[in-house]
Amino acid sequence: MNGPAEPDISAWADAYFNRTKRTVARFGDVPVTYAIFMRRPVVAAPRLATDWLAAMGRLRNAEFTVELCHEEGRWVGAGEPLMYVSGSFQQLVDLETALLQKIGPASVAAYNACVMCMDLPKTAFLAMDARHCAGMEMAEMMAYAASVGSARARRKVGAVGFIGNATDATAHYFGQKKGLGTMPHALIGYAGSTLRAAEMLVETFPGEDLTVLADYFGREISDSLAVCKRFPDMVEAGRMAFRLDTPGSRYIEGLDTAAAYAVLDRNVPDAIRGYRTEAELRDLIGPGVSAAAIWRFREALDAAGFSQARIVASSGFGPAKCKAMAIASAPIDVVGTGSYLPDRWSETYATADIVAYDGKPQVKVGREFLLRERQTNLGG
Repeated sequence: MNGPAEPDISAWADAYFNRTKRTVARFGDVPVTYAIFMRRPVVAAPRLATDWLAAMGRLRNAEFTVELCHEEGRWVGAGEPLMYVSGSFQQLVDLETALLQKIGPASVAAYNACVMCMDLPKTAFLAMDARHCAGMEMAEMMAYAASVGSARARRKVGAVGFIGNATDATAHYFGQKKGLGTMPHALIGYAGSTLRAAEMLVETFPGEDLTVLADYFGREISDSLAVCKRFPDMVEAGRMAFRLDTPGSRYIEGLDTAAAYAVLDRNVPDAIRGYRTEAELRDLIGPGVSAAAIWRFREALDAAGFSQARIVASSGFGPAKCKAMAIASAPIDVVGTGSYLPDRWSETYATADIVAYDGKPQVKVGREFLLRERQTNLGG
């Protein structure tokens, strides 16, 4: 996605950068080098930022040099420079605001996406974050970040990772031509039943795979089995999936606290022994889309002879919930998630400091760790 046109840069830049630009123009330009870093570990996701900076350089007829300290998809420790950017002080100073906006959020989201994929390496992921983003620019940034984190997880542990996302505009980051998805609750309400909504989609998109949203009427198991019986050939061919999106205010059909403990005891008896926090316990046996709910749903499909039907799980699947699902070896084929987006926006803040003026190393006191001669690339 294109950034703001050149005339808009100053309107969106911090005012003191604009004032600095005018001052430098008055007293004489000088080449500088910026170090950009973050205060928490991240996975480097610099491409959108560096592409934008290159475009700004072309618009300004200015040469900017970017030295990446860590390649895209590499782990970066807290306080380690992600990159050094060099060029004209006058031409760079007012670009800092927009540049930092494009680095921090993407790198944190890439980190989150990576750890989720590594915790559930056999599960495919679908990025469903677009509706939670603050505009189209953020939506592109988050889709890019998910692809970077996913690629790292594939390299590290052979994870399936993210196979697609919800919108056509950013599907290319996942090697897709268009967005992927299921059916919205709104369509089921329109159709009057889960089965009728499935029939409508099969008629409208003949030959395509179908993922059915199972929780609208609170009959996750009954409605899903009805769809399976209506389309047994699709199930047998592995072309039918069911998405659990049960709200946290209730259990799935036929489940309660006691039954949740029992279903985990039948399938993964050691799972409860592995939890460490109340939040993990809720993800294991609580209401909503818990590990117990997924196991119970799998049991019901298998018992009815529909073992080829796949399960898509959504609702709050961030790093912590994925960790709990890994503890319980939950039988999830696909996770639909927007929760790899950073929980605390303050963690996404990237910072830039000038570390050299006209080739002479100099940085404010307390940031000496950013100086080039102190850096070594730790990779990762």
